[in-house]
Amino acid sequence: MSDFARRILTRQDSTVPRYTSYPPANHFAAGEGAKLESAFVDAARDADAISLYIHIPFCDRLCWFCGCHTKHTLRYEPVKAYIDVLLQEIALWRERLPLRARISKLHLGGGSPSLLTRDDLRRLKAALDQTFTMADAEISIEIDPTDIKDGSIAALMEFGLTRASLGVQDFDPAVQKAINRLQSYEDTARVVGELRAHGVASVNIDALYGLPLQTEERLRNTIAQVISLKPERVALFGYAHVPWMKPHQKLIPEDELPDNAARFDNARMAAQMLVASGYEAIGIDHFALPQDGLAVAVHDGRLHRNFQGYTDDDAPVLIGLGPSSIGRFHGGYLQNEVATGQYTARVSAGGLPLARGLALTDDDRMRGWVIERLMCDYAFSLEELRQRFGEAADDLVDFAQQIAAFDRDGLCHIACGLFSVTPEAWPLVRIVASRFDAWLDVGTRRYSKAV
Repeated sequence: MSDFARRILTRQDSTVPRYTSYPPANHFAAGEGAKLESAFVDAARDADAISLYIHIPFCDRLCWFCGCHTKHTLRYEPVKAYIDVLLQEIALWRERLPLRARISKLHLGGGSPSLLTRDDLRRLKAALDQTFTMADAEISIEIDPTDIKDGSIAALMEFGLTRASLGVQDFDPAVQKAINRLQSYEDTARVVGELRAHGVASVNIDALYGLPLQTEERLRNTIAQVISLKPERVALFGYAHVPWMKPHQKLIPEDELPDNAARFDNARMAAQMLVASGYEAIGIDHFALPQDGLAVAVHDGRLHRNFQGYTDDDAPVLIGLGPSSIGRFHGGYLQNEVATGQYTARVSAGGLPLARGLALTDDDRMRGWVIERLMCDYAFSLEELRQRFGEAADDLVDFAQQIAAFDRDGLCHIACGLFSVTPEAWPLVRIVASRFDAWLDVGTRRYSKAV
């Protein structure tokens, strides 16, 4: 770890939100989702394009590092029953959207969507086609390579797969055992090869740093193997150890986790390997080949950040389907019931399962824009802030100038009307972003590490 990073992380709070939304989801309030339903539906009706996120809350193995809303099952019957309910939720949207809205992007996440049978994928796709216009949609699906059997890729292609996202985390056997996720490089390479053979032109691979027993050498070997698979994108996430939220993470001994210095050094090393292999760094944790849509979005100034990470998705409305899924529109955020049982009860009773939510104020939108630009570009224009938000931005512009003027750590500065995070502080941009977070309450909220 550099002396600069060490100084910052010892002097400042090093646990801050990931800022995949602003305000962060832990501020969503019970009952607010239902209050926003009418405005949400109206926005979906009026939108020229909609993004869909569909959650499959089941896995056939429990990975101890996982922070997702999912449950372990060894039987398929609960999954099939869940698809029945999901189809009912889609039908509820069909009643509210008399015109088949155009879907620009669909992300099928989990859990493990790749465990769905061909029959259930067909049923799901038929329901979507009845409700939305899907012809030109980019369809990404999260894949656990150990789920893939004969015919699995063909079934996903029939669903419309255009981008495959494969979970890897780490290829080292000792690390895999420590997180209860055994998955060989050979099996992963076989699945990537099958995807390519079926015509999938975009593959994303997820890798993690900060895992138990993960050394620099082990991570270096994993990243070299990831690069050898030639994915168009790589997501290099820091493991978020939050056992107070995810009790199964208690199965990971904390004394086996790398310390802050090791996390920082491993993240930088992995990033340098990817960049040296021709990938462009996208924000804090994504990498893409130059021709990939994310890299193009960076150069065009169209990069965004949402609950799936960095994206070139600019649809004004996001509809979340399934338990815990989050929707978004100009007026705020809405989250479905998190527990599958409560979600099922709400849908079966004939209502959208909207539960928690948050109505955005003008100040939220303004600060959210600043934080997103910092997370995507490491900078924002004071003049553009004024142009977008008018006189309401004056106080925030003054605040940004004060942050830069009183910064003694070399994190940020203002030059030529641009508030910028210094390049050395880019890995710590979440700390800078948190200074614009009016909802931040370090005393009562617990977050993941800043690096």
